[in-house]
Amino acid sequence: MTTNPMEQMMHTQKAGADMMAALMQAAFNSVEQLAALNFAATREFFDVTTQNAHQLLNIKDPQDLVKMNATMAQPNVQKMIDYSNNLYALAAKLQKDMTAILEAQYGNLTRTVASTLEQSGTAVAGGDVFTATMKSMLDTANAAYGNLTQMTRQLTEMADANLQAATSATTQAVSATAAATSEAAAGAKRKGAANA
Repeated sequence: MTTNPMEQMMHTQKAGADMMAALMQAAFNSVEQLAALNFAATREFFDVTTQNAHQLLNIKDPQDLVKMNATMAQPNVQKMIDYSNNLYALAAKLQKDMTAILEAQYGNLTRTVASTLEQSGTAVAGGDVFTATMKSMLDTANAAYGNLTQMTRQLTEMADANLQAATSATTQAVSATAAATSEAAAGAKRKGAANA
């Protein structure tokens, strides 16, 4: 590490610019993935809507309309859940990438500050007391940052588990509703056939 303050400043500015470039790259990658996800979802929505419209135009019996409505609902809800999960995964990946970049920059910053403190501690009379105090503050800040990072990871894991549980419950509820609707349509059709 250099003792020249101008070189240290230039090194710090370069590190900051590198960090911003890495953050921007991560953001652009996520935007690109989001655009691809949205394009695929839009194309699938269009294809399914067109297919469903053709099927609806070919229905002759009202009970078939009820049955088809039930069979169309479940895949659409599942697709919405899948899209939401993909969106969540994309956001989680972006958060993870940005956290890794910021953690690396924070590590570099604390090493630079510690090195500067070491060098300045012997340069001035009484500097060793100042250096010891600053190192203690830096150690405390590092411990707090470590605790915050651990807590963030735990909250992220908890949110992920809750999302998975909610997705499973929603899928089961939609399946049960679709089955009940299909059964009701079949019962109505049987009843209509018995009355005829």
